[in-house]
Amino acid sequence: MSPPPLPAFLQPLLPFHRAVYTLQTGPDAGRRIHYIDQGEPSARPVLMVHGNPTWSFLWRKVIALLPGFRCVAPDLLGLGLSDRLPRIADHSVERHGAAIAELVESLDLRELILVGQDWGGPIAVQVGMRCPERIAGAVLANTAVAIPSNPRGTLFHKFARVPVLSDLVFRGLGFPQNVLWVIQGDKRSIRGVVARAYRWPLRSWKDRVAPLALARMVPNGPEHESIPALRRGDEWVRSFAGPMALVWGMSDPILGPALKRHERIFPQAPVTRTQAGHFLQEEVPEDLAAVVADVARRAGPTSPHPER
Repeated sequence: MSPPPLPAFLQPLLPFHRAVYTLQTGPDAGRRIHYIDQGEPSARPVLMVHGNPTWSFLWRKVIALLPGFRCVAPDLLGLGLSDRLPRIADHSVERHGAAIAELVESLDLRELILVGQDWGGPIAVQVGMRCPERIAGAVLANTAVAIPSNPRGTLFHKFARVPVLSDLVFRGLGFPQNVLWVIQGDKRSIRGVVARAYRWPLRSWKDRVAPLALARMVPNGPEHESIPALRRGDEWVRSFAGPMALVWGMSDPILGPALKRHERIFPQAPVTRTQAGHFLQEEVPEDLAAVVADVARRAGPTSPHPER
C-alpha cells in the first residue's frame, strides 16, 4: 500500500522510501503499520524501534548515516502514521511486540540488527524473542530491557496514573510530545520544525491515546500487567549470544541512571557514553550509527539469500 502523504514542511526532513503493511494475524489484524524502508533489499537489515511518544521520524539522522544498510523503522501502533488503537487497554507489550515481529517476518528480514530506544528496547526484545533465528546483533540506547526486581517508575509515570488529570494533560494538552526538549541534553535539539514534526501525527484528542497508554505500560510494581511479558523478554536478551552494544545519553533524567543496571547485566557489551539527553538520535546520531555499524561488523558478513 502507498504510505500516507506528508505535509510540505515534513517532506524535506524525511526523504526516505516509506511503505505500509497491513497486519494479518492477532487482535490487530487489518490495522496498518507505517514504516521507513530505506536501502537495498539485499543489504544487512537494521530494525530501529522508537518509543513514547515519537515515531520513525526520530531515526532519520541515523538512517542517513547508514547508506550501506537496509534501515527499517516502523511506527508503533497508535503513534506516527500507523493506525490507532482506540483504548488504553489495547496497548500492551505483547501486542506491540507481536505487530513488529509480524512486520519483520513479512519483510523476511534476516541476520537482523535490533536497535531500540525508550519503549523501543523492550519491544525490539519481544521481536527477538518471537523470531530469534533472524537476529544477529543488538544495540540498546536509553532504554530498559533489564527489569529491576521492584520497578517503581518515575514521577512522570506516576503522574500518568492520576485519574482524570492525566487524561486531560496527555490527551487534551498533547503532553509530553509538546515538551520533548525538556529531557534533552541540548535543549535546542528539538525546536522549531523538528518539534512540529513530533507533534504533527498526534494532532487531536482521539489521536493521543498512545502516549498515555505507553506511560501507563511502565511497571509501578512487581504485579503490574506488563511484568510477565517484560520478564520473558529480559530472559531472552540475557541469553542472547550475538554481539551487543550500549549507547547512552547521560543527560537523560528518565533513563540515564538505567545504564548502570544494564552494564552489570551485559558486561561484554561495549558502552558509548554521550552527553545527550533522552532522544539521543537528535543529538548524537553519528555515535549511534557508528555503533550499529560496529555491531554489524562483529556479527559477521550476511549469508546470500537467493530467494529474496
